[in-house]
Amino acid sequence: MYIKPLFKIRILERAFVDKFVIKGGNKLYGEISVSGAKNAAVAIIPATVLADDVCRIENLPNIKDVAVIESILTYMGAEVRRLSESVLEIDPRGIKSYNVSCVEMVANMRASYYLLGAFLGKFSKARVPMPGGCSFCDRPVDQHLKAFEVLGAECHVEEAVIELSAEKLTGGSIYFDVVSVGSTINAMLAAVKAEGLTTIENAAKEPHIVDVANMLNSMGANIKGAGTDVIKIRGVQKLHGCTYSIIPDQIEAGTYMAAVAATGGNVLIKDVIPKHLDSISAKLRDTGTVVEEYDEAVRVIREGELHRCNVKTMPHPGFPTDMQPQFVALLSTASGTSRVNESVWDDRFSYIPQLKRLGADILQQGHIAIVQGVSGLKGAPVKAPDLRAGAALVIAGLVAKGTTEIENIKYIERGYENIVDKLAAVGADIRRVTYKNTMDDEY
Repeated sequence: MYIKPLFKIRILERAFVDKFVIKGGNKLYGEISVSGAKNAAVAIIPATVLADDVCRIENLPNIKDVAVIESILTYMGAEVRRLSESVLEIDPRGIKSYNVSCVEMVANMRASYYLLGAFLGKFSKARVPMPGGCSFCDRPVDQHLKAFEVLGAECHVEEAVIELSAEKLTGGSIYFDVVSVGSTINAMLAAVKAEGLTTIENAAKEPHIVDVANMLNSMGANIKGAGTDVIKIRGVQKLHGCTYSIIPDQIEAGTYMAAVAATGGNVLIKDVIPKHLDSISAKLRDTGTVVEEYDEAVRVIREGELHRCNVKTMPHPGFPTDMQPQFVALLSTASGTSRVNESVWDDRFSYIPQLKRLGADILQQGHIAIVQGVSGLKGAPVKAPDLRAGAALVIAGLVAKGTTEIENIKYIERGYENIVDKLAAVGADIRRVTYKNTMDDEY
């Protein structure tokens, strides 16, 4: 029987799979350096489209999401040069079209929706396929489109493609019904060259919002109020190139902090902004973990038993939703009963069955996870359903007795640079291996 070559390739892709293999039980000691912020990088790279000259972006994390958005800009005609693992030079002057037709690339990451604001700001038009990435919940783009319409764009969504068109962009008053990081950034990207004043109310205040605004200002934009719930943007006619260094990754730092608290040990986590970690540090202290702050580092020490604590995710400066799965993993072996309330996303507990495979005792009641601490976890094969859930499974695997194999590591590597090497350097027994796929797809 004749089999098409593409089908053969797909068979081979399913026959071999990359996994993390973790032998748990080791305490962590040493130092970990944190990379640049993923959530800032995936917005700052599209922002370079708006420039009339070369942009040099430094402290980029060497992760798959950055590689994807780099490939998209190259496909669209930008000249992209990687000067090192963490430095990218982008000349956007070769981009002549607003039609982002590379559907498969866009489908590989959620943050590809920043191309909407960037191309709309550059051409007053944009045509971008619906974004992909993690699928832990439905992530609508209605607030993004609302902002674009205020600025004068007509929006159409048809056959999973978003089309935007405006005769010209004009500043206006944008009020978001919900606090949304993506919508806030997209509104800034579209408004920086719009005529007149744009006011964004109920804006998100996360550190990477401020980072994107600072980068745009370094290109000649006029943005004030980033980091507060009201941002004002006075449109300019042109944006020039710049050199800009991305802030450290708050969530990567928080993930390693949670890992040390879960396993026990003493680790200095370097290249961070401690102020960005305040809500994470506070909750770790509630568990009995010691967190010491320095100018650009935090030391995490856990020697005694873990205590229960309650967590509620909130927009910044509250506890970040991107740290919720990691904390559920941490609390799985804490004494007593903890309650984790997810108030940002409707369905971010899809990983709970995977933690239960490792022996966690977790009951989900709507937006709340009730975590009854157990005396220990036991290694098992698991699958990462999304980026942060995958990080939670890594933490659980570091704690569990025996061997834990984590599949679907493509999600984890979307947002963590060299996670295996960084954890191994502080004493974790973790490897990235290629296996023949013999596991049951249903686990």
